[in-house]
Amino acid sequence: MNKQLEGKIALVTGGSSGIGLGAAKELAAQGARVFITGRRQQELDAAVEQIGSSATALRADASVLSDLDAVYAHIAKTAGRLDILFANAGGGDMMPLGAITEEHFDRIFGTNVRGVLFTVQKALPLLSNGASVILTSSTTSIQGTASFSVY
Repeated sequence: MNKQLEGKIALVTGGSSGIGLGAAKELAAQGARVFITGRRQQELDAAVEQIGSSATALRADASVLSDLDAVYAHIAKTAGRLDILFANAGGGDMMPLGAITEEHFDRIFGTNVRGVLFTVQKALPLLSNGASVILTSSTTSIQGTASFSVY
């Protein structure tokens, strides 16, 4: 079988569930060596079992810059470069507008905005010539979702 990504190095943030896990599985199926990040070790371990032997899990919170530094230091040491960056970590909580706190706002924006920006910025030294950067986002364009105000 022709694997289009044979020899490529990929990082999928938020790769332990949902869209990130699906993307990591496909990247691995196409031949890439895949690093995934997530905050919960149990989910990371389960994801690696699903993805296979080409996957490496790194426990990290995309909103914590020192965690991102550790991720990229590990990739630099073990792989030397990054060919594909899938900045996918994100999410939100259901909370009515009147109940949102400053801490809630900071946590959601920390992951969905700050985390994405610094995930890409800190990857720059590792990105190979012609590397791909994929940003995942979502929005509701016709009708809002109740209690999803900050997201």
